[in-house]
Amino acid sequence: MRLVSLACSNTEIVWALGALDWLVGVDDHSDFPPEVARLPRVGPDLAVDLDRVEALRPDLVLASLSVPGMERVVEGLRARGIPHLVLDPETLEDVYSNIRQVARALGLEARGEEVVRGMQQRLAQARAGLPSWPRPPRVMVEWWPRPVIAAGGQSWVTGLLLALGAENAFAHLPHRSRPLTPEEVETARPDVILVSWCGARRLRPEVVLRRGLGVPAVRWGQVYPLEEAYLGRPGPRLAEGAERLAGILKRVRLE
Repeated sequence: MRLVSLACSNTEIVWALGALDWLVGVDDHSDFPPEVARLPRVGPDLAVDLDRVEALRPDLVLASLSVPGMERVVEGLRARGIPHLVLDPETLEDVYSNIRQVARALGLEARGEEVVRGMQQRLAQARAGLPSWPRPPRVMVEWWPRPVIAAGGQSWVTGLLLALGAENAFAHLPHRSRPLTPEEVETARPDVILVSWCGARRLRPEVVLRRGLGVPAVRWGQVYPLEEAYLGRPGPRLAEGAERLAGILKRVRLE
């Protein structure tokens, strides 16, 4: 089967399923595993070159609406009659379902179940190594610094944190993510802020600390970098993200 992936998370799902050799093209942002460096590129996720995609003669194109704005690319695939599968994850359970969905499309159902079970086991093991807090730590996952954009309640981040016994400081917001005012951040009172800026070459916790917000995370210096690759891609590497996050939560101080 000839596959083209239009999102990092989809590329990583194909990798986890053991079907990397079936990929004949990927988006410009896919950077894991290292073997994808040899594959033809079809453009950045929101400016995919559909002529290039079509020229690769794919049996299936994997798109994802976890990338805001990819709806336009999907419309182009549909108009050209290019076979495609569109993933649209919001919750952690959606991520598991998407892995199973891709596995089914590739005839790899058993491997899909193995991948999901492996992720769930790693999350459970990460939680087992954490203390019993008097209350769940409130965690803010910051996707961008100016304006400040953070994960809302309709993000897989919410379920990932719950699996570790923590909570998304913005779980009350009915959004995947959105810009926040300083007042909203102070009202949410995050104990931990994770700097997971999308597409940034350098993560700078000091930028958050300099804002001078009156929140526990800033008062106690609990602002940490955690690459977007481990939190912002709804695929199998979220398990490693949970493990890295657990390492941070072990040190958290609660007021």
